[in-house]
Order: sequence, then C-alpha cells, then structure tokens
Amino acid sequence: MSTEPGPTEETEPEETPTGEDTATATGEQAGAVESEATTGGEGDAAPQLSEAEAELAAQKVERERIARRKAEKQGPVESGAKLSGKAADLLAAVRAVESGAKPVAAVFSEPPAPRRPAPEPERRPQPVAADVPAAPAAETVESVRGVLAEGGAPEALVPQVAAALGEGAAEQLRADPWQLLRVTGVRPEQADGFARALLGAECGPDDERRGRAVTVWLLEQAALAGHTALELPTLVAALGKQGVPDADAAVQNTLAEAEALVFQDALDPRAPEPEAEDEERPVRVLVGLERYALAEESLADGLARLINSAPKQDGSAEDWERAAGAAQASAGELIRAVAGHGLVLHTGGEASLAEPAALLQAARELGLRAWAAAHGPLGRDRFAALLPEATTVTTVSGLLSGAEGPGRDTDGALDLDLLVVLDAPQLDVETAALLTESLPDGARLLLAGDPAVLWSAGPGRVFADLLAARVCPQVASRRPDPGPLGELVSGIGIGELNQVEAPGKEVVIVPVRDAGEAVHRTVQLVADSVPRAIGVPPEDTQVITPGHGGAAGTRALNAALKERLNPGPGRFGGFDPGDRVAYSPTPGRTLPGQVVKADAEGLHLTCSGEAVVVPKDRVDQSVRHGWALTAHQAVGGRWPAVVVVLPGDATQALNRPWVYTAFGRAARHLSVVHGAEQALPRAVAEIEAKPRTTRLQVLLTPQLASS
Repeated sequence: MSTEPGPTEETEPEETPTGEDTATATGEQAGAVESEATTGGEGDAAPQLSEAEAELAAQKVERERIARRKAEKQGPVESGAKLSGKAADLLAAVRAVESGAKPVAAVFSEPPAPRRPAPEPERRPQPVAADVPAAPAAETVESVRGVLAEGGAPEALVPQVAAALGEGAAEQLRADPWQLLRVTGVRPEQADGFARALLGAECGPDDERRGRAVTVWLLEQAALAGHTALELPTLVAALGKQGVPDADAAVQNTLAEAEALVFQDALDPRAPEPEAEDEERPVRVLVGLERYALAEESLADGLARLINSAPKQDGSAEDWERAAGAAQASAGELIRAVAGHGLVLHTGGEASLAEPAALLQAARELGLRAWAAAHGPLGRDRFAALLPEATTVTTVSGLLSGAEGPGRDTDGALDLDLLVVLDAPQLDVETAALLTESLPDGARLLLAGDPAVLWSAGPGRVFADLLAARVCPQVASRRPDPGPLGELVSGIGIGELNQVEAPGKEVVIVPVRDAGEAVHRTVQLVADSVPRAIGVPPEDTQVITPGHGGAAGTRALNAALKERLNPGPGRFGGFDPGDRVAYSPTPGRTLPGQVVKADAEGLHLTCSGEAVVVPKDRVDQSVRHGWALTAHQAVGGRWPAVVVVLPGDATQALNRPWVYTAFGRAARHLSVVHGAEQALPRAVAEIEAKPRTTRLQVLLTPQLASS
C-alpha cells in the first residue's frame, strides 16, 4: 500500500473545476484536482420520489443510527485486544484532553482500541420520502462567494463549499481556511494558498488547524482508495509528505477533536491471550474516520447475528433435502448450505448464476419469501431472465430505499425470509451494513459473486474479507463459463493470458501504435466492423478503457463515438437526444441510459426502461456520455459485444482484476484494441489487486469465538 493514499481509477472521485477558473490566492492557476467520480447508479425511482432521493433518505436514516451508536460510546471503538504500551499512552492522552485535565499539546504515542460488545441490533424505520438536503440559503451562498473571492479561490467552488459546510460556512472558513479541504477535489496546496490569502503572516505549515485538516483529508483519500482505516505509521509518513512538521501531534489533535478514531487490532485475532502478564500481544495501530469505522463495526455485529443464530424453520429438513437432490451439481450443495445456516457465500462466474437462481426458486416453492438483489439494473434484468418470477429481483439500492422489493415489516426490517445478494464483491462496508441490519431475525443471507472482479468503489472489501475469514459455509460453483470467452477469462483469473481458438471471431486482437490510432480503430469497430462481422449493433456494444483522462480515455472516446454515432451540438449541457449516457444518482454506481429530451425540469433520460429526470444543477456532476466506460463503471453489466481499449499511456492502471473484469463483460464478442504491448500479460501474471486496509475480520473473530 502506498504511504500516501490517493484516488484511483477504481474510485474516481467527483470532478472539480480546473483550468483558468482555478486561480489560487497567489493569483496563479492551480487547477483543482481532477478526482473523477464513478458515474454510477442503479435502481428505479419510486413514484413519490426519485431513486437518488430515496437513496439519500435511506442513508440519512443510517447516519442517524450511527449517531445514536456514537452517543452510546464513551471511548474509542474497541477491537477486543488488551491495550498496552504506546497505544495505552495515546488513549490516556486523548481522554485527558477530552476531560480538560490536560492541554492538547500532550504526549503522543501510537493508538489504542477498545470495542464494546455487540448490542441487540436496532431496527431502522422504513425509509420515507423527503429529507433530501435543501439547497443552501441565498445569504450563505453570497457570504461564501465573498470569502472565496477574498482568498482567491475559484467561484465555481461556491455551491460545493456552501453545501459541504452549511449555514455559517463563511465564518467557518474565516476561522479555519483549511476547511476548504472538505470540498471534493481540493488539495492541500490549494487550501494552503487560500489560507495564506486570508491569514497572512499568521499562516504557517505548523498551524494546528492545518495538521487536523490534512489528517482528515488523507483519511478521506484513503477511503476513496478503498481503505476503512490506515495504519498509524502509514498515516504519519503521508502527513510528512504533505509538509506537516509534527505529524504525531497532528494525529493526536485530530483524535482529541473527535475527527477520527483510533484502534489497536491484534495481528492474529484467533491467537490466545498471552499467559504472562508482561507479555504483549502483537498488534497494529490504525486510525480511521468515524463514518467507516462505525459502519464496519455495525456490519460485523449484523453478520455475527446471522452466523450465530439458527435460521427460521421454513420447510422441513426433508423438504430442503428433496429440493437439493433435485438440483444439479453444486446447486444442490448451495441449497443444503442455505437450509441450515444464516449466512452462506457462493463463488463463481457468469454461468454460476444458475445456482442462486435454483436456490431462489426452490425457496419460494418451500413457501419462503425469497428475494434477490443485484448491484445494478443490468445485473438485475440478467438474473431475472433465469427465473419464472422476475418480480422477485431488485437492485441493492432499490431494495434499501424502498423503491423496489418486498418493503418492510412493522419493525422496519425487510419483509423477507431469504435474501440473495448478487455481485457481492461490489458491496462496500456502508451498503453491507445497511443490508445486514435490515434483515429480520431468523432470515438467511446468501452473498454470491465472482471474487476475481474489481472490488467495490466504496471503502472495504467485504466479500473478500468474509471469504478469507472462513466464518460460514462457502460453496464454489463447478460451472465453467463456456466457449472461447469463458476459457480466456478463466485463464486470466488464475494469472494466465492464453491464446484461445475463436472460430466464430469471439475474440479479436487489434494492435495499435498510439492513442490516436486506438480511438480511430475503436470507432471503426463499434460503428462498422462489429455490426458487419458479428451482427451486434452499436447500441449493444460497450467500450471499456482504464480511465477518464488521457488521449484514449472515456472523454476522448465518447467525443469521437458521439461524433460518429449521434452527432449534434450538445445543446443540453453537452448532450443531445439519443446520446448514450452513464447516470450516477449517487457516487459509485452506474446506471446506463439514453437522453430523451431536456426542458425546464432538467435532462430527461430513460434508464433500463425507467424515466429519470436529472435537475439542471445535477447534470454536470451525475451524467456522462456512456458509449465508453471505465471497468469499475461497467462491473455488474454484460453486453453482447465489448471493445476493450488498452492504450500505451494507460499501462499503469492495469492489473489482473481490471483485465478480468473488462474482458468478462463480453457475452458474445470481445475486441481488444491493444497498444499496451507486454504490459498486458505482465499485469495478468504479476499484478494483483492493491491491498486494502480493513478491520472486518478482526471485528468478527471475537464475536464468533465467544458465541
């Protein structure tokens, strides 16, 4: 893991204004960091409120629950390990500051970590409409505009700052100019320039406010890269690289102000406690943002509840065994495992979806209220095609928001007995926590997915952590994906890039010399070659490339594809009717769609058969052209034909999960526009997923061991 975590293609934070508008306090341009959000979305809109509004409402309920959990806590989150050494010293120092017994300028040492026992899970009330954040008051916006102008920051940041800091934003910025770092895309050097303009001679790199703000910013960047916490030495080293002279004090001040939490986790949570009193258990010390720390703890509580409790007795053992005996191969194993356990994991590729489908059908025949939820609408529709009752399949966001699915019972739990979650590697800790805590007592949960694909856009690696922890039954499908494409992708999954026989032109390699040629050949393939030779029209062909920027990134490719496939002036914020788009109601999920029209309400789209209206002020942040996507935007989807573009300038983004995910999106035909030379086989053979620092395994083990 890099000592300075930052956004990757996989997380793609939101873009911020760049170029001539981004003059800093010194009067020079400082192009704000282009941290591009994965335009993603899934789910359908409920009649009363949009999908985005419903999602925000569900998230608000979760935030309120976390706030209640925070109020219950009297100290840092525990991990079950005995505090000792420097970690205990730090805990004492922080508590002394909190009580007022000692000033913040106290002893700094490495962090501790206590964790309270899992309480009986709370039931959230059913999500309701409304409570979408209101637009900032006009006075707030004007006062922010004045402060930003005084500090030389671009006016384009005004709405983001007002939304991020809320009422009193201008006063907050004057008191602490580094609060500008709370706006997505702003970097420390830009906040420093703003602070110098406002504070003058008072501004310095050793300012305590700067140390705290940069510490929180680094933890937020780590979350964008998938970490739920950072090891203390990693965080301290990153602070040093950002010019914080006393990194230890910066971390201590951040903890004392409750802007982050500290943990001490056993390196081996299964190891017994040392017998000798003076013997210390090997630990690692981590620091994390409260939002993700409490979500991960909540997830561990919910999973432990499922694992430790017996599932509801729906159907006799003989009925379950009869259903398992009637199923084929590993589908029977899956049905038996789910019959007797509250949590089961299922792994496999595209062909393995038939097994969760068999389970769902068998469960419904036994009288269970069984539902499935996929990462996005493409996965939902694909899985629904395997079932006689397509109405029992939803998207994860639609299920949680109430826009789809069975609804909730009087206790606020989902009104079901069995939930099958597909695309499980795409679950981040917050979404997974919402799901597990939404399940009623006695329910069964199946997490199913392909462990070789890219991990979630949000922080955590829930599915991988559970597979590694081995805390519940795991059923590996024995159904291989068929044909040359299945053979190619299966080989990539084990680190081998094999040449495959493709008599039906299932796989075609198109070598290119540079990015310009890559764009030209991609347009040629989508518009002419694939329709003529394979019979797949352009609207059923998806282009996938490593990133948004660069000469052959999504922007350049989408511009070229639009010019060829749907030319127009882009009169609606760069879009025309008929444009293919990727809509993101919330960051991290992609909803493919098409532009219908635009009017005073906003940009009208059709997304998986549903009408969506994107307000004018949300178009820039949430809609992109969608002929070309990144692999993380495409994950969970599958198209008849896929063109993967690998320009020579994008080789640093390649690794085995990326290649596996991109190539695996093709159902009938795959064209590879190949300019990466030996970087492609090297990525497949040698470069695995970047590690993520998470705590789920450590949090789960003590709860299961004591049960």
